[in-house]
Amino acid sequence: MTFTKTSQKFGQWADSRANTVFGLGFSSEQHLTKFAEKFQEVKEAAKLARDRSQEKIETSSNHSQESGRETPCSTRASSVNGTDDEKASHGGPADAQLKTENDKLKIALAQSSSNVKKWETELQTLRESNARLTSALQESAASVEHWKKQFTACKEENDQLRNKIEELEEQCNEINKEKERNVQLSRRLQELESELQDKDLELEELQKQGEIIPQLMSECESVSQKLQAAEKKNKDLEEKVRALRAEVEENKHRQSNLKTELKNFLDVLDGKIDELHDFRQGLSKLGIDN
Repeated sequence: MTFTKTSQKFGQWADSRANTVFGLGFSSEQHLTKFAEKFQEVKEAAKLARDRSQEKIETSSNHSQESGRETPCSTRASSVNGTDDEKASHGGPADAQLKTENDKLKIALAQSSSNVKKWETELQTLRESNARLTSALQESAASVEHWKKQFTACKEENDQLRNKIEELEEQCNEINKEKERNVQLSRRLQELESELQDKDLELEELQKQGEIIPQLMSECESVSQKLQAAEKKNKDLEEKVRALRAEVEENKHRQSNLKTELKNFLDVLDGKIDELHDFRQGLSKLGIDN
């Protein structure tokens, strides 16, 4: 049984005879180191006690064998050379030595049994700690699965939000395109207004030229022809001006409609952005709580 540090706060050892692996968790690395040192100390003490008991058993067996071998010789010698008192004098020290060794063995066995009981108590304590650690690990695994499910749900919700943001970005791009079209229409309207001003200037010049006609009687026919041509041209210009004004009015009407639609769309977009902002604050709060 060898205690191994698997991490800074966890260690384990294996009992090959029971085919079981035990593990313990600690609140700090210092406690783990102290336990490992104590574990090794107890292991070495148990090994030393086992070796001592083995040596005592071997010594007692050797003494018993030697006494067994010496006893026939002494009996034979006493039977040949001595009396019963001599037998007692030869056999007494060996019996006393055997008795002393037996007493020592009994003491060693008593100590071993007390150590075994102590180790059994410690083993039971370690088993209970292992059971508590196993239940704690199971609870940790269950909580990890719960957090994994919550993370998956948050991820799916985040994907949905990204899709909504992409849709809003597409709508914003369409709004920008409409703005560009509106700018182009405004430029065209300005060009038409400038052309209309030029036509008005030309008309004023023609009117001025028409005021000089009474003073130029000699050129009346040519001037009248020019005037007719100018009037005809003026009518054409007036028709063009009417058409341009109608187009301008139509463009203004379209522009007002576009502004109204754009304003409604911007109001809807502002509402969506506020919803997204509130939703983002909720997500941030959820992330902080987690």
